[in-house]
Amino acid sequence: GKNEYDLLVIGGGSGGLACAKEAAQFGRKVAVLDYVEPSPRGTTWGLGGTCVNVGCIPKKLMHQAALLGSALKDAQHYGWNISQPVHHTWSVMAQGVQNYVKSLNWGHRVQLQDKKVKYFNIKGSFSDPHTVRGLTKAGKETVVTADNIVIATGGRPKYPMHVAGALEYGITSDDLFWLKESPGKTVVYICLTGVSPDVSLECAGFLTGIGLDTTVMMRSVPLRGFDQAKKNQISFTTQQQMASLVTEHMESYGTKFLKRCFPTKVEKLKNNGLQVTWKNADLDREESDSFHTVMWAVGRAPDTKTLNLETVGVKTNSETGKIIVDASEATSVPHIYAVGDITEGRPELTPTAIAAGKLLAQRLFGQSSELMDYDNVPTTVFTPLEYGCVGLSEEAAVQHHGSDNIEVYHAYYKPLEFTVAERDATQCYMKMVCLREREQRILGLHFIGPNAGEVIQGFALGIKCGATYSQMMKTVGIHPTSAEEVTKLHITKRSGLDATVTGC
Repeated sequence: GKNEYDLLVIGGGSGGLACAKEAAQFGRKVAVLDYVEPSPRGTTWGLGGTCVNVGCIPKKLMHQAALLGSALKDAQHYGWNISQPVHHTWSVMAQGVQNYVKSLNWGHRVQLQDKKVKYFNIKGSFSDPHTVRGLTKAGKETVVTADNIVIATGGRPKYPMHVAGALEYGITSDDLFWLKESPGKTVVYICLTGVSPDVSLECAGFLTGIGLDTTVMMRSVPLRGFDQAKKNQISFTTQQQMASLVTEHMESYGTKFLKRCFPTKVEKLKNNGLQVTWKNADLDREESDSFHTVMWAVGRAPDTKTLNLETVGVKTNSETGKIIVDASEATSVPHIYAVGDITEGRPELTPTAIAAGKLLAQRLFGQSSELMDYDNVPTTVFTPLEYGCVGLSEEAAVQHHGSDNIEVYHAYYKPLEFTVAERDATQCYMKMVCLREREQRILGLHFIGPNAGEVIQGFALGIKCGATYSQMMKTVGIHPTSAEEVTKLHITKRSGLDATVTGC
């Protein structure tokens, strides 16, 4: 009656692999079960999960391709003679990115083998709380039993099934990064119903950056879940919403926006183009245009349908479909756990999944009691002008502590890199949200500008350790950098609904 494995991980993404490899370090017998269901367009990939194959990695590399395009324009102002017009070849970029991703797939296979973790390329489902049953590609049934099971299957993009032709003719981010040929003129539709569509804006940004005609269609505000503080008239300018600054820069960068619009149907044209028809809510009329590619960004659904969770009693949120876990990542069933995007109320971020997976393995097999801390997790949206943040948004800070107890410092700035090239720095902006009491502990930091991820990563440590506004002002900045400007935020100050300029 003894189970074959000490730990079985279902899902070979960031969190699952981290958990499996960490458990193997303790000499435990571990297995990983992973299977990629092809997208409706037939796209599939190897071991590594969303981040490696259709998320962070290819996204950042294609973002870099777009940044290089901008750098080529800047280079002429710095004396470089670059023949015009500059042309980008999608297939060369795609091949390079896809080859790197495949090398990561292979690397994960090798690491599992080195750590003696058994890998099953099967699509499994629970038959009882300790048993998972599945079929190999060859049709052979495989049964795996384990003392402990971790679910880490992540999520997959959803389709707007109410839109005629959406499934037949549209793609998602699961497909975009694996296209062999350029997507051409593209429309990205964002439906903001409780999701943060950062990936869609990132995709639209790099498509524009490599010279493609790109349109973003959206029903509501962008980047829901990030800082959406309401506009407040102050003495030197109007404070823009952080998210609005991102899209304003994208518009100036060349991305078109169809705001308060939603599609009603997609039709195939004789020339293989796609005719998209949408409703313009502001004008209360129907409009249409033709595109080569239609990309949907309407949220992600947890990948649980085939797991047979109800049979073993694993509880999920009826609205989101995500697995309900406690602080120790435990589900409603003893010995069954879940980590990563599949879990309710957790950040959908690779680093948190990795950390949670490692800590879970340490608690199960390493006599540890340390829990994952989900507070003050930094993140960055890699739009053409990057947006990085850590901690609370202004709205969340007010909600938690009350508007009278919050102090907000903020400023616009101009990166030195933008000066000679005469680039518009209108949207380069930062905001620090602090408690008003005593030394003013920093609750959140928001930064829009070049290299935002690198900037926020450094400040994240201080904020995690309880840094205060007073300490920040005593920190000597590295000159001349954009990050240095964060240490000068005493220049402008806004308290609650009152605003003052304290000096220049």
